[in-house]
Amino acid sequence: MTAPTIPVAVRRLPHAADLALPAYATEGAAGMDLLAAIGAPVVLAPGARMLVPTGLCIALPPGYELQIRPRSGLALKHGITLPNAPGTIDEDYRGEIGIILLNTGEAPLTIERGMRIAQGVLAPVVRAGWREVETLDETARAAGGFGSTGFGGSGPGRSGAA
Repeated sequence: MTAPTIPVAVRRLPHAADLALPAYATEGAAGMDLLAAIGAPVVLAPGARMLVPTGLCIALPPGYELQIRPRSGLALKHGITLPNAPGTIDEDYRGEIGIILLNTGEAPLTIERGMRIAQGVLAPVVRAGWREVETLDETARAAGGFGSTGFGGSGPGRSGAA
């Protein structure tokens, strides 16, 4: 089954004129690659972060966001991630999409023009309508926090705080 195509208006800025628009690498890919629209290579040192421009501005349709996620290959091979992952491009944002990269690896990484630096996933947005109450329904987990369901930490038969 092929996923539906949602039209998204995109404006390519002059510094991205020769770069490809975001694209899905395979028929079943959920994310589309976003490219670095930089004029010259830049080095991302271990422990450092930087904002890398994509040269793209978009107008999302109402009820959608563009989630910005790390690329698994960059994460595994170089320790490159996004410190705010997933980042969100809201439907009413019209500025340039910038990608915050963080080098958690042990070696510097050179970011080059046109390099695939992140992926964007178009996602529907559901908005909460808060309804304040005096009590909440009971569950087996109750107020058990981090690790309370069996991944270390506290919970039934374990000691320690949540």
